[in-house]
Amino acid sequence: MKRRFLAVCCALALVLGAVPAAGALEGEARRAADILATLGLADDAGDLTAPATRGQAAELLVKLAGAEQEAAASRWTAGFLDVTAQAAAAVNYAARQGWITGVTATAFQPGRTVTANAWSAFLLRMLGYSDKDGDFTVADAARFAQRIGLFPTAWDGAMTLGDLYETAAAALTFSYRDGSGTVIGRMVEQGAVTRSAANALGLLTPTLTARQAADRYASAVFCLQVYESQEALRENTPSAAASGFFIREDGLAVTNYHSIEGGETAFAILSTGEVCAVESVVYYDSGIDIAVLRIARTTRDGTAVSAFNHLDMVSTADVRPGDTVYTIGNPLGMGLAVSTGVISATDREVERYALPCIMNTADISKGSSGGALLNEYGQAIAVTSGAYLYGNNMYLAVPIDPVLTADLTVPGQPLAKASGAA
Repeated sequence: MKRRFLAVCCALALVLGAVPAAGALEGEARRAADILATLGLADDAGDLTAPATRGQAAELLVKLAGAEQEAAASRWTAGFLDVTAQAAAAVNYAARQGWITGVTATAFQPGRTVTANAWSAFLLRMLGYSDKDGDFTVADAARFAQRIGLFPTAWDGAMTLGDLYETAAAALTFSYRDGSGTVIGRMVEQGAVTRSAANALGLLTPTLTARQAADRYASAVFCLQVYESQEALRENTPSAAASGFFIREDGLAVTNYHSIEGGETAFAILSTGEVCAVESVVYYDSGIDIAVLRIARTTRDGTAVSAFNHLDMVSTADVRPGDTVYTIGNPLGMGLAVSTGVISATDREVERYALPCIMNTADISKGSSGGALLNEYGQAIAVTSGAYLYGNNMYLAVPIDPVLTADLTVPGQPLAKASGAA
């Protein structure tokens, strides 16, 4: 008797999950404060619900850069007349590096509450991103930080001290723009933080928990909404809701071929709520059930997108049964969700697929098609695709290997042509 399986096709309804409002939960703020205090970056005392000031933000920024001693030794001044003696070294140093700006040429206003956008801009500049070069705008800096995975949730408005600590703690394991390593890694190299303290907190460990994987990489995954015709688009009646994930910051993304099959128009709905059109299909193989899409770098409302968070891809050659895996996708079209499991088998032959599938126990549902199967290092190893109908925890994912060798430099073709709709 043939084993029947259910392709995880796409649910019809898409209900985006509510985006958390700014303001850290007290437990999260306390946890972040403890982490920073252990590293010598913050005082764990104080009211975490109190407003965070621009002066405090500048001091924390310089500490995150591992430049506290260098700042204290510098005699350069930015010309701000209102900076306290306590904050002067950090403010002047950060201003000289181009990380912070004053409210006016002579006023930094260190006692003023720092906003999420201002703090995000400070951090992004320190990490090597530039608002002058068009990476982000200050008015939209917090959303950009969420889009690239620096922040796991949305932040807006005035920051509390707990908010400041939580976002700073999230930045510790984020990589510099130039690929020179993570924030905590550079701090250890510079001697600003001891390796033992960083190791004790697990900040130098390459393996990720499910939460860490979700915090850092959920924004690299998107909900995919597919329409069969222009009439369906006008009536906003999608034929399918699926998943996809970015593999390059310029907008190249992977999904299942069956997720886009028959579609004339499709949109990627990001974790930020922004909507970007599918511009073209640069590679597809219906037998393997993989497609590589080019996602527009302009949102539906006209906002330019300079970079997307993305997943590194690795071959499945070293994948073994028992390995920990995580899935991130759009189950039942209800918005992004994460699940965890283990590899059950690495070479499961399934009639539908031209290549052996990876079978695993990380839950997926309809709508998860095209989502990412991650290893414990946060790398994409496969594309979540289906499940055995009568099995228990028998989920299927197609290996990412064909994408690793595909020519992704081609212009691509319209979705309707690649999907068979034209």
